[in-house]
Amino acid sequence: MPQIHFKNLNLLDPRWNEARAGYEVLVEGDLIKEVSSKPIKAAKAQVVDCGKRTLMPGLIDCHVHVFLVEVNFRLLESMPLTLLTAKSADLMKGMIDRGFTTVRDTGGADWGIKTAVDSGLIPGPRLFISGRAIGPTGGHSDSRRRTDYGTPSCGCCNAMVYSLAIADGPDAVRKTVREQMRQGADQVKIMCSGGVASPYDPLDSLQFSEAEIAAATDEAKNFGRYVLAHAYTPEAITRAVNNGVRTIEHGNLIDEKSAKLLKSKGGYMIANLVTYFSMKEKAAQFGMTSEMLAKNDIVLEGALRSLEICKKAGVKVGYGTDLLGALQVDQSLEFIHRAKVLKPIEIIRQATIIGAEILRMEGKLGVVAPGAYADLIAIDGNPLKKLELFLDQGKHLPMIMKAGKFHKNALK
Repeated sequence: MPQIHFKNLNLLDPRWNEARAGYEVLVEGDLIKEVSSKPIKAAKAQVVDCGKRTLMPGLIDCHVHVFLVEVNFRLLESMPLTLLTAKSADLMKGMIDRGFTTVRDTGGADWGIKTAVDSGLIPGPRLFISGRAIGPTGGHSDSRRRTDYGTPSCGCCNAMVYSLAIADGPDAVRKTVREQMRQGADQVKIMCSGGVASPYDPLDSLQFSEAEIAAATDEAKNFGRYVLAHAYTPEAITRAVNNGVRTIEHGNLIDEKSAKLLKSKGGYMIANLVTYFSMKEKAAQFGMTSEMLAKNDIVLEGALRSLEICKKAGVKVGYGTDLLGALQVDQSLEFIHRAKVLKPIEIIRQATIIGAEILRMEGKLGVVAPGAYADLIAIDGNPLKKLELFLDQGKHLPMIMKAGKFHKNALK
């Protein structure tokens, strides 16, 4: 197998507290073969001189939507899947250009787009897919207008229907969860509270009963998968966690009691700060309604506080962005917002080793170690001292590698 030998670098393995000079890394095939503080002997390997740049694992975003390609959901109603795929491909290229070599799609992406990326037809990060996000009638996954009384139309020419599912009652939830897993889902997404981008459900509404949530988590567990839940309020978080949900998405309004519960159950929270800042600043120009923006203000107020509460309770928090459509260019700004309350190394760990734990890929992603996937990025400087190096759409990343293959390489 071909080998690639990285030399003259400062190695930032997020398990450490600092970048370390004098290391070399050998990649063989799609894996890291050797990491050493001494010269590595690999006579036939392609040598890459990093010029004393920082070498670190590729970044992990645990909450993206590659198929929600419009800020205004309603534009998806008249979008065929052919156009959706083309727009999605453009968004995914932007993600890997920014150094995100792995993302967890939390509703929409299917096995087809995942296969296209895995086979090299479309450049993009490795995808962990949820299939359709599942919610009850009238909830965050109900894409129908109030004038629509029937079942949602076919998803072939309606990208919103393709990405979202409605299920009512434990039996219907169980069947819909099974369908997502039949379609290759790596995890299952359910709705447990109201949302910002859905027009008719209050943020503090409780969506899915305890029996419905339990049906979802039971089926996922039986299939070797897990459930993630959209939940903002302490009540929604508590209901979800008590019924087997593993990861809480958003969680902006979490309180100390629900955070302690999440910690006691070994769960994770995937915070998304940047999306609320970006929507407040830009979403109106894309057609987001005043009602949606009012809900956005509520969750924005609790965003930074949620990180502080989780840190105090010992809850592990993953890096997530949840940006829609054109706002996805702000993906790396999440680092800057989190830096208002967290240290750079804490945020980098959230975007690497904690992300790998969430994906149940410990030791394979998020670290620079023998046996891990060769997902690596080189940075023009030390991000522990300057998180802004992650900004500018990958401008400061001269090398990006996924699974041992260069997505980008401007090094010698």
